[in-house]
Amino acid sequence: MKTKEEYIASLRKLKLEAYMFGERVKNVVDHPIIRPSVNAMAATYELAHGDVMTATSHLTGKMINRFTHIHQSTDDLVNKSKMGRVLGCYTGACFQRCAGMDALNALSMVTYNIDQKYETEYNKRFVKFLEYVQENDLAPDAAMTDAKGDRSLRPAEQPDPDQYLHVVKESEDGIVVRGSKMHQTGVLNSHEMDCTPMIGQIGLGESGGVIHCSPE
Repeated sequence: MKTKEEYIASLRKLKLEAYMFGERVKNVVDHPIIRPSVNAMAATYELAHGDVMTATSHLTGKMINRFTHIHQSTDDLVNKSKMGRVLGCYTGACFQRCAGMDALNALSMVTYNIDQKYETEYNKRFVKFLEYVQENDLAPDAAMTDAKGDRSLRPAEQPDPDQYLHVVKESEDGIVVRGSKMHQTGVLNSHEMDCTPMIGQIGLGESGGVIHCSPE
């Protein structure tokens, strides 16, 4: 698992393009407005020891950061709650990994259920991504909020199609998407972004959609 210092160093390697107050932020990690939130998430790495903050991966049997774990029991859920209390007391702030953790657990269930109904391979792809996250001790963000655009119109009816995340290309390797997601609290402090569009928004039919987007 990553140390606090290794986590911060890993953020410096990301190719992020961020803007604040109309100007591009050249150094995202050390910007005085952004750095406190980086420090808060860094605490999730700093305190990653013991049963509360770590877990055993059901995929590999290795010890992992609980924020990358898929809940397997009521004890896991209890420890998740305890972990939030520990970090809240320690940081006095939002530590910005809860949405990503919850998204991983939701995607684990949803992709499995989709596969059972439609004989697809979404869960197989998700498990591959999860192994990658756990092995590299990454912090995924969860992209859920849409820009909305003209709220009197459906997503596909928007004058600007990029107001919503949508598919622009399909191939044997997967899909390419474009569009907006908003209010992602920990996106500047995360390694990956899981985009979870609403059912039908990106044209994947009844099964809805699960898209993984990398900031790289």
